[in-house]
Amino acid sequence: MRADRLIAMIILLQTRGRMSARRLADELEVSERTIYRDIVALSAAGIPVYGEAGPQGGYALVDGYSTSLTGLSEGEAQALFMLSIPEPLQALGVGQELKAAWLKLAASLPASRQAEQERVRQRFYLDHVWWQSGQEALPHLQTIHQAVWGDRCLRIRYKMFTTEIEHVVEPYALVVKAGEWYLVSALQGRLSAQRVAALLEAQALDERFERPADFDLQAFWKGWCAEQAGRQVVYPVRLRVAPHFTPALSWALGVSPAGILDEDGWMTLTVAFESLEVARGKILGCGGGVEVLEPYALRRSIQDYAQQVMGVYGG
Repeated sequence: MRADRLIAMIILLQTRGRMSARRLADELEVSERTIYRDIVALSAAGIPVYGEAGPQGGYALVDGYSTSLTGLSEGEAQALFMLSIPEPLQALGVGQELKAAWLKLAASLPASRQAEQERVRQRFYLDHVWWQSGQEALPHLQTIHQAVWGDRCLRIRYKMFTTEIEHVVEPYALVVKAGEWYLVSALQGRLSAQRVAALLEAQALDERFERPADFDLQAFWKGWCAEQAGRQVVYPVRLRVAPHFTPALSWALGVSPAGILDEDGWMTLTVAFESLEVARGKILGCGGGVEVLEPYALRRSIQDYAQQVMGVYGG
């Protein structure tokens, strides 16, 4: 609703200060034209909002203005109670602080809203960690966290193939993706990301660095992920899937059952894997539910593995 959006805009400007129309549009998931109309509506309603032109310009509230429109609606309270403390933040050592802040926030709600807390939590739970994730030791995570927070240079050591490499980097940020921590850092002005679990050593130094004013963590991370996805080798495999196995395709191979059916009900489709080895491992796990048609090298490799298994268990 527009009223909710106008309130959200006021709170954004109150908490973050000057914001451009583009940033407001991104936060509120509307067009810039809608933002311009909303600014006019706020001004007409007596809200002291003003705009400044130029690269550093944007919209802001008059200094000293504040609003008490911070009460949570029923839907907002339910959404809040759906959240839980992610396991990665427990590993970072801030789980107790976050839990205390959560309790204070819940205690500030009206009694009618607090009664919903247990009801919602017994109906929704968000598990942020992927299967088999979060089991690697992260002995350097808190050291890296302190260096990131204090803008202190970091000496890291890691292994590339059989060679150990040591660098002094500028740690910009920590990112957690599917339960796995990554360090975003700069080396001689070049940004990169590394798995924290892969670091052999991390030592925070007394030397400090200055973060670029235009660094945008979310923009970098999205670009880096897109670059990594583009580097993945695509290994297309043409398969025949048995009728009884078709419903299992989504969890067995991570694809939807969409292909060409023959007269016997077998489905033919093409699935992309990262490599021959990855394809072989997943397809062997499908047993007799899947047959490889192409490429021939993968088909022969699976036949060889099947023969080896029969040599052990055939008797």
